[in-house]
This record gives sequence, structure tokens and C-alpha cells, in this order.
Amino acid sequence: MTGFADFVAARGTALLRTAYLTCGSVHEAEDVLQAALEKACRNWSRIDDRDPEPYVRRIIVNTVISRARRRAILRIIPTGSPPDRPAPADDVVLRQVLMDGLRALPPRQRAVIVLRYWEDLTEAQTAEILGCSTGTVKSQAAKAMARLRTLLGEEVSSAGT
Repeated sequence: MTGFADFVAARGTALLRTAYLTCGSVHEAEDVLQAALEKACRNWSRIDDRDPEPYVRRIIVNTVISRARRRAILRIIPTGSPPDRPAPADDVVLRQVLMDGLRALPPRQRAVIVLRYWEDLTEAQTAEILGCSTGTVKSQAAKAMARLRTLLGEEVSSAGT
């Protein structure tokens, strides 16, 4: 189990960031990461020989999407807040607008944007984590970016008045 503990110590913060960006809530991100690490720990003997990070990222993304589906069925709207981290004063408004835009995206599109642009993964890596084709990643990214442009355009224009 020392290999698992070393992995968590080395990559835990990056995995928490992925969880936060895909779900938009610090508390939910911690829960999602905990669930993902629990699943990874149970299967560690099978994944230890490979690079475990893509495996755990996929668990995180699938867990976030599954939770979002459950919430949609129950009609519960999540309310998230960004983590308490200092930011330059001029970036606070822009950061909040961007996070609100991310939260407005469907879970799959949000996952594509986070993995492609925040985590800087390739289309192929993103497709592998999400279990889909690179074409799906491209189309989901294009739809998400178009939606973000629309949302951010509305936010910027309403913030300016």
C-alpha cells in the first residue's frame, strides 16, 4: 500500500483541482476525490503497474457526471463557491464570471473543458479518460466553448451596466 500512499501524496493536489474544476464545489470535490481514491485503492493491485493518474481522473470525471445526473433527476441545483485562495483584485470578478460559466455547462462539456484547457491534456488523453472518441472530445469542446462565449458575453455586458 505504500505505492498508493506515495501516489496520493504526489498527485493528490492535482487530482483535487481536477475534481473541483469538474464539479465547481470545494466540498463536493473533496467527496468526489475521496470516492475516487477509495475505488482506486480497492483496485490498486491491478492499476499499480500502469500510470494510475489517468485511471483516477476517469473515476473522478465519471463520479461527477453520475452525481450531476442524480441531482438533475432530483431537481437539486448545486451551489458551489470557489476555493478560498488569494487572487489579484482585478482578477476576482473575471474568475467568478468564468467559474459561473463553467458551472452552467453540462457535466460532460465541463469535464472536456477542464481536462483539455485547465489540465492541458491532449484530445487523445481527454478521450481516453472520458471513454469516448477524439471526435466527441472535439465536438463537446466546440459546443462548450460556444456556450461559454455566449454566457460570458452576457455576464460581461450585464456587469458593465
